[in-house]
Amino acid sequence: MIKRILCTGAGGPAGINFVESLRAVSEKIYLVGTEASEYYLHTMSTDTKYLVPKANEPSYIDRLNEIIRREKIDFLHAQPDVEVEVVSEGREKLEALTFLPSKQAVRACQDKLASANVWKSKDIPVAKTIVIKQESDIDRAFAELGSPIWIRATRGAGGRGSTPASNRETAVSWINYWRARNVDWEFIAQEMLPGRNIAFHSLWHNGELVTSMARERLEYIYAYLAPSGIMGTPAVQKTVHENIVNKISTEAVLAIDSNFTGIASVDLKENSKGIPCVTEINPGRMFTTSFFFSYASKVLYDDYRINIPYLYTKIAYKEAMPKLEKYNPLPADVYWIRHMDTPGHLVKDNKVVGVMYI
Repeated sequence: MIKRILCTGAGGPAGINFVESLRAVSEKIYLVGTEASEYYLHTMSTDTKYLVPKANEPSYIDRLNEIIRREKIDFLHAQPDVEVEVVSEGREKLEALTFLPSKQAVRACQDKLASANVWKSKDIPVAKTIVIKQESDIDRAFAELGSPIWIRATRGAGGRGSTPASNRETAVSWINYWRARNVDWEFIAQEMLPGRNIAFHSLWHNGELVTSMARERLEYIYAYLAPSGIMGTPAVQKTVHENIVNKISTEAVLAIDSNFTGIASVDLKENSKGIPCVTEINPGRMFTTSFFFSYASKVLYDDYRINIPYLYTKIAYKEAMPKLEKYNPLPADVYWIRHMDTPGHLVKDNKVVGVMYI
């Protein structure tokens, strides 16, 4: 039987990485993509493409079910956070299989304040956090956290609403700017974490870690365009082997849900003492550059030991799994170097070992 899989947001970078990861295996998979943008329909590489309403529109789930019936879809993967949220809440209404964390886990992870409070209560390293309800809270943040502080929205990906602030005027002006644009974001202030930016990509089944891989983000695409210096996707990243990263990330996931199932994409940043602090977990969806690991697995080992999109679907379909390493299945210091309008370059021992357009 050919698997028939639907990926939402399939025209964006993360969706494209998911689709190409499934294309990288020898198994034939029929892929259907959806997009809320008529333009990004053209960037999809799925077998079939559909335009859908935005996830916050009432007809969204009904439209997905229409496509599921028409295309005889077995399994649905939601990629953007906003679609993960709606699909998670409406999973009982969907006429296809999903493999998501619990609703409670998705809610907790998508609320940066709620998740930070969970980790703090479990003594998991996390940035000190203060809720900003009024301007006096900003004064308190500088008094308790020092300067600069980090301002961020409590919800959203890609550094939404984030900026460093070295003084009260900058912090107040930043929040007032977004208020003037009529956004309803809630903001928090956190201690500045000056160290390395690390990501831990992991796959879980009923509270058991299936496999994982950590990487360090070294440079971002057009980082100078963002006040925070952080964009949604890195231009240069490399694999890392660090027991403390693996330990803290694993504990952070299980603190959210001891029975966690599905994808947990954990972001960490080192504090001034070099300790990795969890900043957020993106639940149920892949990191933007999931194809990095999938492609490295194929080039270096000619297998799918860390093709997380494919392994994730295999578990969802209740298929037999190969023996997998829980941590560090790829060598350390494998680089993935990419930019706009260029292919990705896989680099090991300072030599290009693979080049791939995605």
